[in-house]
Amino acid sequence: MEFVLKHDSLRDMREVEHCLGTLSPHGDRPLQLVMHMLTQVVERHPELTTLHIGADEVYLLGEGEESRRWLLGSPGRSVEQLFLSHVTAVARAVKTTWPHLTVLMWDDMMRDMSQDTLRDSGLVGLVQPMLWDYNPDLDVNKTVSLLEKYSGAGLVDVWAASSFKGSTCVHTCVPSSQRHVDNTLRWLTVAGSVSPAVHLKGIALTGWQRYDHLSVLCELLPVSLPSLASCLQTLLDGQFDAETRSTISSKLGVSSVEVEAMERISKDSALFPGRFLAEIIVDLNSFLNSEEVRYFEHNMFLRGWLSPYQRQRKTANPLIMMQIQNQAAAFLTELQQKVERVRAEMSRLYPQSTAQEWEEEHVWPVRAPLQTAMEHITNCLKGTLPGRTLQTF
Repeated sequence: MEFVLKHDSLRDMREVEHCLGTLSPHGDRPLQLVMHMLTQVVERHPELTTLHIGADEVYLLGEGEESRRWLLGSPGRSVEQLFLSHVTAVARAVKTTWPHLTVLMWDDMMRDMSQDTLRDSGLVGLVQPMLWDYNPDLDVNKTVSLLEKYSGAGLVDVWAASSFKGSTCVHTCVPSSQRHVDNTLRWLTVAGSVSPAVHLKGIALTGWQRYDHLSVLCELLPVSLPSLASCLQTLLDGQFDAETRSTISSKLGVSSVEVEAMERISKDSALFPGRFLAEIIVDLNSFLNSEEVRYFEHNMFLRGWLSPYQRQRKTANPLIMMQIQNQAAAFLTELQQKVERVRAEMSRLYPQSTAQEWEEEHVWPVRAPLQTAMEHITNCLKGTLPGRTLQTF
């Protein structure tokens, strides 16, 4: 919805002006828009058997003017009813148009609803809820209780969703396989703890591209493949022991399931698509996150000999300035070499726009203080050492 509702031509269909992710459910146009979008998806996937209609995190539903009027139009009306009526209409339209499709939807907006509300919603027999929880410390008992509630309301066919990339932090560059495996193991514990009345159909491994349509890129796929392989093998084996790790390492041709620690154990680069990009991203990320580079502007020499006071008055010690300049220049040179390697390889696998965005998000914030320090040093040394050749980047 964010992708669609960001456009000015459709902004009147937002629930509230400042939220791109929530569709106003009133009138015929919203359902027509959703069905138009879903038709495009179905036509692009002719062998499709299952369709996910989303419907999560519509936290501002009920706050639009039309929704407020609807809520006040009859006693007892609630945001829950507003949500359920729209989702039911979408699910019915899907089943009418494509009777063979199984319809999935996210469950979070229904978590606090009573069994009676869910049972009377019209969703029973139309949709299968998918529960998402990406926490490595997922609360097993609470999740089992939620599944039992859905089953008791008649929604007996349910799904789970974990993740193999994304979900850790919005700007994470390199994923932790162990974190995502821990979440997968928790879901396996949930699967083994529910009653026979709950039909857990499967676990979806989501791979986030962004937290939302306008947020920054999450971890790229090549650097996340060890995490994906780890989660998949964990689901197959039902555990994550030494044998599982060995299987993953052998299939990927690397020494560790953690992309930051992996080393090649095979010369066959085809075993791990994008492996070279993963390796040089890890190398660059390690350099970018080293304290002496990332916090260069906070080191003792800059704070003691190139403070704002000293920069303004150009009262800098030339010897210290030259030491700082040499260090900053060395960092910038090494950074430039690493970035050029990543840029060249990334451009082979991604559109130029993706490579550019990744570089601006991850490299530029670290490079900027180094460049700024070089500029200040140049200004301070111009009067003190007029004959010195000054480096620029």
